[in-house]
This record gives sequence, C-alpha cells and structure tokens, in this order.
Amino acid sequence: MPSLDLNLVRVFVTLFDARSVTLAAEQLHVTQPSVSYALSRLRDLFDDRLFIRSREGMEPTFTAMQIYPSLRDSLAQIDNVLESNREFDPQHSRRRFRLALTDLGEMALLPRILAHIHPIAPDIELEVIALEIDKVGEWLATGKVNAVICSCPITTPGIERRVILNERYVCLLNRDHTSIGNHLSLEQFIAARHAVVAASSGHGLAEDVIHELGIQRKVSLVVPHFSILPRILQESDLLVILPQQIAAAFEREAPLKVLELPFEVPPFDVALYWQEYTTRSPAQRWFCENIIEAIASSG
Repeated sequence: MPSLDLNLVRVFVTLFDARSVTLAAEQLHVTQPSVSYALSRLRDLFDDRLFIRSREGMEPTFTAMQIYPSLRDSLAQIDNVLESNREFDPQHSRRRFRLALTDLGEMALLPRILAHIHPIAPDIELEVIALEIDKVGEWLATGKVNAVICSCPITTPGIERRVILNERYVCLLNRDHTSIGNHLSLEQFIAARHAVVAASSGHGLAEDVIHELGIQRKVSLVVPHFSILPRILQESDLLVILPQQIAAAFEREAPLKVLELPFEVPPFDVALYWQEYTTRSPAQRWFCENIIEAIASSG
C-alpha cells in the first residue's frame, strides 16, 4: 500500500468523528470537495469504501472502525510533538478551543472565563460543546474537546483533573409556594411535585441519595437543561434540586426562594478535566491554566 500522508490521516479521523463531509470540512477549514477528494484517495489506498452515506450521516465500514483507533492515536501523538515545540502567543493567536459544559456551567462559569481570557487573548475563539457525560472520555481522547468542566467524576485513563469549585445541593421553588414556607420538611418534599433534570447533565448525586434513602416523590416534569427552570418554577408549584450557586443566581433574577434539603446530600466538587498528554502543548497548558485562574479569581 502506498504511504499515507498526514493530511489524509487528519481527514479520515475528522470525518470519522464528525460523520459528515460538511462538518469535517468546517472543522478542517477546507472546502467540501477537498474532503471528498481526500476520501477518494483514502478509499483507493485501503481498497474499501470506508464511509457509506445513510440517513444518520457518513457511517464507517468495518475496515474504517478497525483502523480508526490506530490512526487517531498516531495523529494525536504527532500533533502533540508539533504543539510541544510551538510557541503560543495568546495576544495574537486566533486558535479555537473547545470546552464541554452543562448549561449550568454556561450560566455560572462561562461569563467568568470569558471576562478573564478575552482581555489577554482577544482573537481566540472559544466553542462551547453541550456536555454529554457518557461521551466526554471519548471526546477528550479523540481531541473533540480541549477540556471539560463537570461535577461527575471522569475515570477514563490518561485524564488530568483539577478541582475548581466546591458546591452543594439545595432546593429551589416559587417564592409564594402555596404549601411551603421558609422551611422544607421531608413530608413536604415527598408531597410536593418535582421537576428533574435529565441524568445526561452530569448532576446525579442528589438523585442517587434519594434512591438510596428510598424516598418516593412525585416527578411531574423531566427537562434536558437547567436554563428553563426559573420560568417554570415561578409559574408553578414545582420543586427542583440545584447546585447552590446557580440556585442563588436564579433567586436573584426571579421570584424564587432557596431552601435547604430535608436530608443530607454530600457536597461535591466541580472539576476541570483534560487529556494528560496534551499538557505538553503550550496552547493547551495556557488554556487550562487560565480557566483555573478565571474561576479562582472570581470565586
């Protein structure tokens, strides 16, 4: 088989992750015909179609799935060597960084991060990826994201972790709730109607405690994101469990109140995660260090 150049490897890995010629072209900053041409060369090299069009996008063949891990890891190692020998000048860089966050993280942490980073790196681009907790290990390993901020532990090998916040859970509800005043008893908690945020948000500790305690409650609403909750709560008698900092922010912006939970939920850490080997990259190191500084300086 003829030699496989680095550009073709990059196209293959990007297309495998994106499952779309259009998205791959955008991520590689090339035209769609360029990606199609590269795919044609790859097909000739491997004597395989590699990707087949379907309703879900470009589906990899068995051969593509076999060669992907090796090509992905090789590309990551090459990029790491190149990055480790390249200076990073934040003042003039136009680099794009990708950060995975929950919508809670977007509301509570993103303004602090932007306020810290943009004055010292005015031309960088920060792309926020909606957190899917079951995929973040893969995202970090493949380089889809530079870093992740979440409260759910990521145990994938080769991942670095730095705690940036200590948090605890509280209950948020309408300030004029018809049956609950300034104290929430366990009986009131069980009798009330509840809103729950989907487990994919990465906030499942309180739900685990409720399950362990055998508490049965009335779940009336399940939503995928936290951001809609203030409007829902101020127009209903629903209760929701939230991290204290964002609950306090919602309380300041809407006619809501924060109450302590009627059972013990351990405090938890919010941490920044990144792939260990990428720390050798000056740009990656700068990015992670400045996120940590941004949260620490505004805490």
